[in-house]
Amino acid sequence: MALFTKDTLESLRERIDLISVLEPHLDLKRSGASYKACCPFHEEKSPSFIVKRGDSHYHCFGCGAHGDAIAFLMNHLKLSFEDSVEQLAERFGVHLQKSETEEPQGPSKKLLKEANEEACAFFHAYLLQTEEGHQALDYLYRRGLDLDFIRAFRIGYAPRESKLFTKALAKQRAILEEAGLVQRGESRPFFQQRVMFPILDAAGSVIGFSGRKISEDTYGPKYKNTAETPLFKKSKILFGLHQSRKRIAKEKRAIICEGQIDALRLIQEGFNFAVAGQGTAFGQEQAQELIKLGVNHAILALDGDDAGRDAAVKIGHFFQKEGVDVSVTILPNGSDPDTFLRTEGPPAFSKLIDESKDYLSYLVDYYSQGQDLSRPAVKTDIVQMISRRILDWNHPLMVHESLRKLARLTQVPESTIEAEKYRPADVIVKRVGTLSQTHVDPDRILETDLLRWLLAVGQNRPDMVELICYNIKREHFQTPVCRDLFVHIIEQFEKGKSCDLLELSISIDNTEEQFFLSEVLQKRINRERARSGIEETIKRILERHWLTKREEIKSKIHSGTCTEEEILELAKQFDELKSHPPKVSIPA
Repeated sequence: MALFTKDTLESLRERIDLISVLEPHLDLKRSGASYKACCPFHEEKSPSFIVKRGDSHYHCFGCGAHGDAIAFLMNHLKLSFEDSVEQLAERFGVHLQKSETEEPQGPSKKLLKEANEEACAFFHAYLLQTEEGHQALDYLYRRGLDLDFIRAFRIGYAPRESKLFTKALAKQRAILEEAGLVQRGESRPFFQQRVMFPILDAAGSVIGFSGRKISEDTYGPKYKNTAETPLFKKSKILFGLHQSRKRIAKEKRAIICEGQIDALRLIQEGFNFAVAGQGTAFGQEQAQELIKLGVNHAILALDGDDAGRDAAVKIGHFFQKEGVDVSVTILPNGSDPDTFLRTEGPPAFSKLIDESKDYLSYLVDYYSQGQDLSRPAVKTDIVQMISRRILDWNHPLMVHESLRKLARLTQVPESTIEAEKYRPADVIVKRVGTLSQTHVDPDRILETDLLRWLLAVGQNRPDMVELICYNIKREHFQTPVCRDLFVHIIEQFEKGKSCDLLELSISIDNTEEQFFLSEVLQKRINRERARSGIEETIKRILERHWLTKREEIKSKIHSGTCTEEEILELAKQFDELKSHPPKVSIPA
């Protein structure tokens, strides 16, 4: 991951107007020299979220939330640190420079976004204002999309004639190629004769398109997406996430559907926690994007056909593998969310969601369809097939409980599918791969967890900072970069700069620490379990330190270099240490 130069971050800090960052997301009311709003981080009726004009920090007197613009974007929109910096830089006109040895080649992301925005405006105008566009408009009307819907989501149409597009976008060819709007090495547009659905990033900027053909005469697949660009990474992009991100992050659940129109229809009808893939199979990376937002319940609302039913098995596995609950909404044969909502209405769809099947029950029904379960060999094959799928999941407790449930659903003894054999052990970290492929440093993982907690909740929970500092000292760290960053963060807290991630980034001079800080900030954690998570991490660090001290004493005793008196003294120290295992101390 690239690092931003200090000069860049300093310029950004000076330009940020926190009020303008907060206004699109909060209903700010002026009160003297301050602005108030209901806090987005907890439920409240009376506003306790305060920010002063010209200040660089917000504060909530209700829940203690406190931070700068970057902290707000990371906590409220669930953006990464890098994405937050880039969004703010774009908003306030700051040119970002990165401290990598090699400068990025080609046009900047800002120019690429400008090209995509102009293309979106062109496609939308062409749909509404031309004869060819009106033919596509008729298709959209037949699909039940009215003019308000089309305008709200900026749907457009790419013309048959290639020169119309390239003339309208008087951009350098290199920019159009890099943005994925023109075929590389050619002057021909990438999209022709297709209804165009703009794809947005978290800030609402157009980063790519999904084009759907409406005539069999159009060359290519049914859906065609923007090729990989610096802005558009197809395997990670979720259509509709911009409109649904806030509610998904708040409710920790998401509806997953197949098509763009399905997602937009759901959003328009009030189910604005819906997303779709990009016209191809929904992948593990897309599932991870939702998991990063804190999703713990995935609702699969896929088409009511064989392809949709097959996809539910595959997509559900991605989430269950990571410990996310999955339910499958059963749509009528030949239906999809769009047609169902138009014919039956939102209340009927809500009922469908309420009646969704849990993933394991769905698997049993899926594999049992058309099978004679009274035949032992058939039942054996089905149970073994599902068991193997369950055993691929990463969480031992979910594996154990799912195997037990499978036994109940299929009416077989638990012992026959060895549910007891897979009782969850006291596993801390699951590692995949061989030593020749990767090296996992458990000390670094453990210490990184502590730093991540410190950065994530320390700004809002001074009591948690006090708890950490009361128990953990410099000598408890075994990884130098973790120890140094810990000392640096604590120094910032003592200076009263604990809530300013931008200030922290600027203050670090060591390159390794800068990279490591970026690494720490990329992974999100569940702030709702801060107390238990921090206490657990502290306990494990203290226990590790305790065991290390014991091993050091044992090594000295067996070294052969100590006198009898020294050995006796070491033995006393060992017994004393052994009789007093560490506990997390609570500050008075």
